[in-house]
Amino acid sequence: MIKILHTADVHLDSPLRSLALRNSGLRDTIAAASRSAFSRLVDLAISEEVSAILIAGDLFDGKERSARTGAFLMAELDRIGDAGIRVFYIKGNHDAENPITGTLDLPAHVHVFDARGGREQLADGVWIHGVSFADRHAPDNLVRRFKAPVPGAVNIALLHSSLGGAVGHDIYAPCSVADLVGAGFDYWALGHIHKRQVHSQAPWVVMPGIPQGRDIGEAGPKSATLLTIEQGQIDVTEVPTSVVEFVQTEVDVTDADSDEALRALLKNHMAATRKTVAAPVGVVRLTLTGTPSRHWQFLRDRDVWAEQVNEFAEATGDLWIDKLMFRLSPPAAGDEASGAADELAATMAAIRAEPGFAALARDEVETVLQDLPVGLRERLMADEAARDTLVDRLTRAGADLVLAQMKGAKS
Repeated sequence: MIKILHTADVHLDSPLRSLALRNSGLRDTIAAASRSAFSRLVDLAISEEVSAILIAGDLFDGKERSARTGAFLMAELDRIGDAGIRVFYIKGNHDAENPITGTLDLPAHVHVFDARGGREQLADGVWIHGVSFADRHAPDNLVRRFKAPVPGAVNIALLHSSLGGAVGHDIYAPCSVADLVGAGFDYWALGHIHKRQVHSQAPWVVMPGIPQGRDIGEAGPKSATLLTIEQGQIDVTEVPTSVVEFVQTEVDVTDADSDEALRALLKNHMAATRKTVAAPVGVVRLTLTGTPSRHWQFLRDRDVWAEQVNEFAEATGDLWIDKLMFRLSPPAAGDEASGAADELAATMAAIRAEPGFAALARDEVETVLQDLPVGLRERLMADEAARDTLVDRLTRAGADLVLAQMKGAKS
């Protein structure tokens, strides 16, 4: 029996993006998360007594040169080598632009496949194949660069590819699952897409996903894939790797008819959420939904509730709040006469619909966004439609906050 651990998209020292970083108690944990996840991978490989670790691209994060990253990686590779484990590694788009990959003198137990493609024997009847990126752009299908599978053996192929494309990922080394299935390999160890997916089981075509999520957009437990090869057959198991898990959750507060009821609801929800988090640390984005009778009071006191939720989260142990969001609707209006707040609401709605106001609001938002990092600005305003949606959401939220100050005072 032979065991092999398959991972990809480690992105060493990739910055984790979270509003929870404002908390000094969490900052160091998040800053070291990508390294800690890699160390956890190494611990797993040693405890499972695997024969090899497959890294299907993007071990590094980008162009930044860091001697500290290099020193960390070499120490972990030494641990792997001391355990008698081999490493097979292909360069992805981030590796190809990272100068560290060309300056490190990697130990003998680490084999890096080049862009021409090649194959290496791991054990009797088991061969590892791989093709690296020559540079950060790979517009062509790389499947044709692989040498033919070795007859009568288990053949495993490493490829960094976007396949047919995925939301949030650029197109790299495009190919189809049918291309891979027809190539004759027994297991395709893929990388690039950060969400785990098993595309085929005969043969195996596995995208392991990122071992450590980097922001709320990469929520949920992260993992690697453990292969067990016995009598020529491959069995696959998902194994957890993340040390920080991002969580998106919501709670309906319609029945919370008092502050005390809402506190109890939030406290219980945080306790239940902690039980679902597989990683040692959880970072939560919580959204309140529903039509509570105290809608305007809850919205008025949103800062107070944010602090309350933070306390409930910390009390559960290693659970932190990224952001508290409100997606509440006021209960249906009764027959009472319209008051000043309702007249103001109608006036603000009319102003928001005016083209002149909309243009001023867009200019104001664009001015603020100019001070943000380019990557974040592009995510918020990918195109004109995204900009208009953002402006509409912000102006609606502003109007609601004004109304909350007035209607919330009626309680």
